[in-house]
Parts: sequence; C-alpha cells; structure tokens
Amino acid sequence: MPNRFPQNFLWGGAIAANQVEGAYLEDGKGLSTADVVGYVPPEERGSLDELLSMNHAKLDEAIHTPGTDQYPKRRGIDFYHRYKEDIALMAEMGFTTFRLSISWPRIFPNGDELEPNEAGLAFYDQVFDELHKYGIEPLVTISHYEMPVMLTTKYNGWASRELIDLYLKYAETLFMRYHSKVKYWLTFNEINCTLKAPFLGAGILTEGLDHPRQTAFQGLHHQFVASALAVRALRRIDPGAQIGAMLARKLLYPYSCHPGDVLQAQSENQMALFCSDVQVRGEYPTFINRVWEREQVHVEFHREDKKILREHTVDFLSFSYYMSSAVSVDPQISELTEGNLSTGLKNPYLDTSEWGWQIDPIGLRVALREMYDRYRVPLFVVENGLGAADTVEEDGSINDDYRISYLARHIEQMAEAIADGVDLMGYTSWGPIDLISASTSEMRKRYGFIYVDQDDQGRGTLARSRKKSFYWYKKVIASNGEDLSQD
Repeated sequence: MPNRFPQNFLWGGAIAANQVEGAYLEDGKGLSTADVVGYVPPEERGSLDELLSMNHAKLDEAIHTPGTDQYPKRRGIDFYHRYKEDIALMAEMGFTTFRLSISWPRIFPNGDELEPNEAGLAFYDQVFDELHKYGIEPLVTISHYEMPVMLTTKYNGWASRELIDLYLKYAETLFMRYHSKVKYWLTFNEINCTLKAPFLGAGILTEGLDHPRQTAFQGLHHQFVASALAVRALRRIDPGAQIGAMLARKLLYPYSCHPGDVLQAQSENQMALFCSDVQVRGEYPTFINRVWEREQVHVEFHREDKKILREHTVDFLSFSYYMSSAVSVDPQISELTEGNLSTGLKNPYLDTSEWGWQIDPIGLRVALREMYDRYRVPLFVVENGLGAADTVEEDGSINDDYRISYLARHIEQMAEAIADGVDLMGYTSWGPIDLISASTSEMRKRYGFIYVDQDDQGRGTLARSRKKSFYWYKKVIASNGEDLSQD
C-alpha cells in the first residue's frame, strides 16, 4: 500500500517563546505581555473570560513586581539556557521541522527602539544553527501571544494603528537577519483570539472603553494590515521563503437537527474562519457586515488597506485543533465543556479530557476538508495535543498511553483527509516538551513527549526525561505516519 503521507511531509512539534524560554530580563530583553500574566491556583479561578482578562491595576502591579514566583512565564522551562539539550531530544525523535516563536521584546525591548537588540538576534541565530545541525527546518511565528508590554502601556496594543509600522520593522528585521536560516514563517499565532481575549491576542486593555468590541475588531484590522505588509516584505527580502496565517480552529456542531441549531453552528463556524477569509482570500467576507451592524461596530479603513489585503495574501494556512463542541438555540441545553480559550455545549457522543476538552479526531478531518474546499491553499496542522497530569513511576517511567491514543487517532484522520484530496504540508504537535500553559499559566497540564521536572510553583530540577510517547512518536516519524501502533 502506498504511503498515505507525502514523502516531504513535515513532522515535528510546536512551542512558544513566552512559555518555554525563561530568562525574562536577560541579555537586554524587555517585559512582554506574557510576563505580566499571573498564576491563579485552580481553587481561586473564576470563568475562562476572567482568567484571560487584564486591567490597568493588575498590569501596573505586575510591571512593578520583580521575580518569577507569581508569573510563571517569566521562568518558563529555561529553554533559553537548555535549547541545545532540548533540540537534541527533538532530533532524537526524528523531527524534520520545529515550530517556535521569537520573543518580540527580546529583539525590540520596548517595541519602538530605533535599533534591535543584538544579543536577542544572536540567541535565535544560535537556535536556528542548532536546528540546522540536525536537519530540522524552523517554522517561526513572528508574534505568539506576546509583545513588548510598553506597547500596551503607551499605545493600548493593537488598538493603535501605530503598531503596524512597529510590527513591520520588527518583521523586516527578522527577515533580513534570518533569510538564509528560515524558510517558513507565520505572522500571528491564533489571530482570531483577538476577538475572544483582546489582551492575550493583541495587548489591548478593554477596561474603561466605551465599546470594547469595536476596539477588538479595529485592533484585528490593524493586525490584518500588518500581516499583509509582512507578506509583502518577505517576498521582497526572501522570495524563496513561504509565509502563512495561523488560526485557532474549533469545530462547532449543531446540537440537534433543529434548523435553528444548524443555522447557529453555521454562523459560528463562519466567524471561526473570518480571519482566514481575510488573510487567504484577501478581503473581508460579506457576512461580517451584518455582524458589525448587529454589534454596532464600525471599523476604520485607511485608503490603501483594501488594496494591501487583496494583493498580499498568505502562501498557506496553518491552524491549531484540539477539540470540538456544540451549539444550540435551546436554553434548556446548558451543560458546558471547556476548550482552547473558549467554552461550548457538551457533545454527548464524545469523550472528555482531564481538563474538560472534548476529544474529536474525526472533527479534525472535517475541519481539514472544509478549509481546503474553501481556500485551496496548502494547510498545516501546527498545534494538536492532549494536556494531562502525568505520573512519574518509581522507576522514572511515564506511561502516557492516553496521549498516544489521542495523537494516533488524530494522525489517522489526517491521513484520511490527505486521501480525500487535502493538501497537507505537515504536523507539529503542541508542546513536544512540557511547558507553561498559555491560558492557566500552570505546569501541571502537560502536553510533552519530554517530561520537565517542575511544578506549578516552579519547584523542581528542570531535568528532562523521555515519556512513553517519546518513543512512540519517534516510530511514527520514522515510518512517515504509517506505524501508529500503540504497543
């Protein structure tokens, strides 16, 4: 039987600088918006929206509070000093690509300096050189849920159009420095998050604003323009490289065959693809006008914006996929399930993870087929994984069969989507090494094939060790996705 995955398929894993690097003020780095997000113990957490929110008082307190005790992303897992060891472990698994992000405040500490920080640039030179030593292609996210915190305090983040030029200068600096080392770029991580969590996605504080939704949409528009201008810049500086969009994709099903449920699911799935419509098709979808009318939103366009968006679309579309959920117009159906920066109705046909995320491998195939039919550009699954509280046995082993099962079923559905005709570039599982959670800032929620000895309070040796899934994924990559057996 012919191999279901193409021979040039890219296999690897994905991390974010703010969740792994640590060294939050070393070598000239400035504070990032991720560095001011505190850890909240599970028993003290409110809703997901509350957990993701930021106000002026919290921000000011965090900026003036030194140290890492309250702010886990400041310490990460010390990738900054241990990247050689970590990359060697990725290479041992056979990675052909590694998705990572660059810390904006490591390059421009405040975001608006005239010259970049050479020490920050040199660090990523070393990381890319180490990857290439093992034949691993970097897939680099320019902005992944962090930006210099000064851009929030001075401009209120992407609410200000000033950030377009600042981001473009940052992106061009990266393209010129790394044009011989990076072939694959992403402009923003999960760009649609700006509407759900404006501070996380765009450094926007909504406290005190007359119309927060208006500001979020305006900030998103500024990100669209900046992304398109970055596409234009890369094609001028390094025409052989490719640049993509990155979307948080959660499939939504109608809870029943009631036409109202079907219509609501369709509407919410349209909104889930709103950002990729702009970045791949080069124009705003027509349905957004009714959304804006209903929410009394008026997005300000500059004269050249539509032309910029139309002429500088991305080469490929990447996305995260972890779960699906359901929607209904029936108020009596109210049992909720958690998700990636969102909640939804619980689907009775699906299992649920330890963190309340519903497990839906077939939904990945559905999403791949729908997006490829819609856009006809190559797709790339750049985040997918299972967060769980792993147990270290007395002999040091970690038998994470639940993670293997989750990943195997999703990879199987990717193979089916390829057989359906989907052009799929590659797969980078989320968190191949344990890292600080984006939403909850906890360490207990682990995704990795590689265990890191650290708890939620930062206690531990930071020693790395291989889980059972490490050897399983090594086998998967060696067989180009053919051997998914879990024995």
